[in-house]
Amino acid sequence: MNLRFNLSLIISARRLRSAMLTVLITLGLLVAPSQGAEFTLPQYTTVTLDNGMTLYLMEQHEVPMIDIEVVVSAGAIVDGSASGLAEATASSLLLGTQSMTKTQIEEAVEFVGAELSSSASLEYSSVSASFLVKDSATILPILSDVIQQPQFAEEEFQKYQTRQLDKLKLRKESPEDVVGDYFKQLVFANHVYSNIVPGTADTFGQLNVDAIRQFYQRHYTPENMAITVVGDFSTEAMTKQLKELFNNWNNTALRGPKAPTIAKATRPSKARVLVVNKDDARQSTFLIGGAGISRSDPDFVALTVINTILGGRFSSWLNSELRVNSGLSYGARSRFSALKTDGAFYISSYTDTVNTEQALDLALSTYKRLWQNKIDTTLLNSAKAYVKGQFPPRYETSSQLASLLGQMHIYGFDQAFINTFQQNVDSLTLEKTAALIDTHFPKEHLQMVVIGKAEAIQEMLKKYGEITTIQISDPGFSVPESKE
Repeated sequence: MNLRFNLSLIISARRLRSAMLTVLITLGLLVAPSQGAEFTLPQYTTVTLDNGMTLYLMEQHEVPMIDIEVVVSAGAIVDGSASGLAEATASSLLLGTQSMTKTQIEEAVEFVGAELSSSASLEYSSVSASFLVKDSATILPILSDVIQQPQFAEEEFQKYQTRQLDKLKLRKESPEDVVGDYFKQLVFANHVYSNIVPGTADTFGQLNVDAIRQFYQRHYTPENMAITVVGDFSTEAMTKQLKELFNNWNNTALRGPKAPTIAKATRPSKARVLVVNKDDARQSTFLIGGAGISRSDPDFVALTVINTILGGRFSSWLNSELRVNSGLSYGARSRFSALKTDGAFYISSYTDTVNTEQALDLALSTYKRLWQNKIDTTLLNSAKAYVKGQFPPRYETSSQLASLLGQMHIYGFDQAFINTFQQNVDSLTLEKTAALIDTHFPKEHLQMVVIGKAEAIQEMLKKYGEITTIQISDPGFSVPESKE
């Protein structure tokens, strides 16, 4: 059997199994595993190399595969004025090394049917690899090479930059892709959490190889990185392999200060509406919300349960009202987007232009039900069962577990979050639910972003807050900092 096809079958099978479990639990045809026994995080080993790099190794022998994620504590929050720099640096790692060209890397990875990717987010960057155990001797040196010896060749970077600029221009044609960027700039005005991860066509076009190289040398240092490994291996043997590959690496050329401590953003002091005009829009795409919680907030799990009722599942209030009962939208949801020291809460949906006001009013009135004692014991128990049912499948595969270990490293939480998850869900009472709603769900000074045809919707949007109107083609957007 072709090796690539063999790997694809393994990956497809485990993804299909996870998807089937999720569907059955959602439809109520399968009892969530966590209702019978608590889900606990499998054992793993932590090793610190001589150069300060941290290794997390978790053996999982069900499938002959290994998943690795290298996480770097540097994302778009340290881009400064060069928006998109962290993303460009992560992507450039795969454009060639001192010993292999971009084409050679791609051919070697493809030949054994492996996967190799890199990306950046707001708070960290990562390089991920997934491969069959028997191909470790091929993939691990390549992974080591792209981390330690990237070439940052001018020609390859220019070709990548051209491709990315085309994507950024096309991105503005999809309101769903950019509405979150505008919303962050309202909620986190003049704060690093408002940074746009991929950048804009204007800022990205100004990046160059020197800027990429300096970002790499400053942030891709061993003590600023961790490697998570999950799969079919011996911890002792894998530790030896990784030590041989990484233990002597010491990138000190431009070592700068560690990532700065990030303060909470200033909370908005008034309701604001950002209208992003798209002349050819037939729909209005919107987000409504405000400040949220950090990833380390002790109420994180409980709020996940409450948000499930509001907009976290198909049968949620928001989706039922905006999609099922009224037909105003094909979907509506709500979410807490939690980061290291702060976060945001938002409701999201879209509707035909002529229905904009009706949909916004319905979304807001549905949101207000949180404060009207509409949650009873039956509804709360249903949400608890749903959340517990969704939890184990999220950490079913080795790639998911490798990602989880990376998140634990970046955000500073340990296995207690996993091992006490069901207990935290079960301990949520109606009284605590009401208190958490009052504490964490933004009620006043809501921030709203609407992308649509401004001339058709702008006048009626004035009732929701102070209006600012921009063009979706504008290179960027910023608002004055809101004072309490």
